Amino acid sequence: MTLMQLKYAIKVSELNSFNGAAKALFMSQSSISTAIKDLEEELGINIFNRTNHGISITSEGAEFIHYARNILLQVNALEDRYTVGENKKRFSITMHHSTFATRIFSDVVNEFGLAGYEYSIYETQTDKVIEDLEKGKSELGILYLSEYNRRYYARLFKEHGLEFKVLAEYDVYVYLGKNHPLAGRESISLNELEKYPCLIFDQGNNSSFYFYEEIISAYQYKNIIRTSDRGTTINLLSYLNGYSVGIGILTETDSTDNLTAVRLETDEKIKVGYLLKSGVNLTELGKRYLEIFTEYVKSGQKKTEEEKS
Repeated sequence: MTLMQLKYAIKVSELNSFNGAAKALFMSQSSISTAIKDLEEELGINIFNRTNHGISITSEGAEFIHYARNILLQVNALEDRYTVGENKKRFSITMHHSTFATRIFSDVVNEFGLAGYEYSIYETQTDKVIEDLEKGKSELGILYLSEYNRRYYARLFKEHGLEFKVLAEYDVYVYLGKNHPLAGRESISLNELEKYPCLIFDQGNNSSFYFYEEIISAYQYKNIIRTSDRGTTINLLSYLNGYSVGIGILTETDSTDNLTAVRLETDEKIKVGYLLKSGVNLTELGKRYLEIFTEYVKSGQKKTEEEKS
């Protein structure tokens, strides 16, 4: 079994065609067919059913393709890590949507510079944060947890060989446009928010409430608008009488000038912390990022507590 055979089989499964896979890979159809036939004989299974009407993947083939994809993901991660350039150091994080976590990343880039380094930052869905850390694509993951999903995540992290470190707990705040009818209040109740749409980050195929970035407990959002990125959410908060939920820190940027944060009347807390793979030593850049991140979230926690008192 070779990596090229895995690549061929995956491409055929994606296009449902030997001919289509051959064209996509700039190869002859006979070469693709022979390679996959040899693979099937070696494994003792039929990956594809072949008929006069075309091909279809078998149940054994579907299972094989699942494992083949994971193998190639690991290979790609190795290539990304060790072939980014001669003597280059790599730093990558995957995170929930966060203005201040992005700002800290830029601080690290400015401090270490571009020469000799390869940087990556991904704002994405919760399951993707976990996947990137498990597969080694990223060194650190930045997550927000609540009491509602903490136990669920603890089991999940253990299953994937990950550790979550809590740095600070925040009261829950509601982000609003400055022209929102509830803007300017000292606090807002859940009932007062029911008639307004809540902007939440879409979690793709994983729609479980446990994967929401937005903190919920017994309360479920009555009206929802799903978005896929932070910029869209910020814009919609300015244009609509909607709201989103977070820790109350508004990093000073042009995009957040029209927003305000009001404390939500709930006993729920938001746990801010970082995720890393068990037993993995952080790079110099990873350690520096956490130094700045820890200082920032703890100073932000102190500031919100002082404002509340």
